[in-house]
Amino acid sequence: MTVLVTGGAGYIGSHMVYELLDAGEPVVVLDNLSTGYRWAIPDSVPVYEGDTGDEELARAIIAKHGVDAIIHFAASIVVPDSVADPLGYYKNNTANSRTLIEAAVKGGVKHFIFSSTAAVYGNPKVVPVTEDAAPDPMSPYGSSKLMTEIILRDTAFAHPLKYAVLRYFNVAGADPQMRTGQSTPAATHLIKVAVQTALGMRRKMDVFGTDYPTPDGTCIRDYIHVSDLVRAHSDALRYLRADGYSATFNCGYGRGFSVFEVIDTVKRVSGVDFRVELADRRPGDPARIVAASDRARDILHWVPRYDDLPVIVRSALEWEQKLRARNS
Repeated sequence: MTVLVTGGAGYIGSHMVYELLDAGEPVVVLDNLSTGYRWAIPDSVPVYEGDTGDEELARAIIAKHGVDAIIHFAASIVVPDSVADPLGYYKNNTANSRTLIEAAVKGGVKHFIFSSTAAVYGNPKVVPVTEDAAPDPMSPYGSSKLMTEIILRDTAFAHPLKYAVLRYFNVAGADPQMRTGQSTPAATHLIKVAVQTALGMRRKMDVFGTDYPTPDGTCIRDYIHVSDLVRAHSDALRYLRADGYSATFNCGYGRGFSVFEVIDTVKRVSGVDFRVELADRRPGDPARIVAASDRARDILHWVPRYDDLPVIVRSALEWEQKLRARNS
């Protein structure tokens, strides 16, 4: 049986494709290539350029390739953009996901793994935050993902579909074999922005807000290596195929780093003391969010391999250097 990866030509999706191929799984990709790249995955992988909101296309892919599982990454992901364009985010992230889920049900797909986000928690009262914490998203991005979680839950109650929701914290780094990485030039991920600044690709970088209720006044996040994240998806797929019940899992390491700590780490790893400027807060950013990931470790038997901030930064730096050489 085949795994359909939506957004499979993007950052996390392309890592997922390699993870599945390395495990001997047949893979097919659906991606509109708005932020992904065909070259990010092997030529041997069938890629359909299209939208997850195209039910006819999704059903055709499911039928043609005998898809038994969908891993759904395709989404818009920039929090401030979601504040400026909530309708666009609800269409792409929620409405299109609802259409994809319907295609899965009609096509007899048994397992659905959804790429959700820690943004559903908003600004949690207790940190590390567990999966049982009441959702309270601060942005349309977080709300759009939470709505999809609810659609999945209700659909699984009514149909023979089992799901795993994986709530990501801050994903960074690149494939250790340098086969793929974060390739979108205008990506807003902190570590990528800092690495690009260290390499002289940006004149300077901004720190958005230094008045948060944290030790150094900047936001604190739980950074997870992308390879550990996609491994959690593989673990979730094995779990569901072994008749596991539908469940939600946090994906993070349980340790947080402030923006200043991340910048200092990038400076140490790169050996470059680049320019940093202070700016106002961005809308929708919580002060501190760190994962409690005991559930994934206990139930999925997920074992992280790259829980080290300098390792994450080094892989991001190496990928950015490779990407710059490729594009030059």
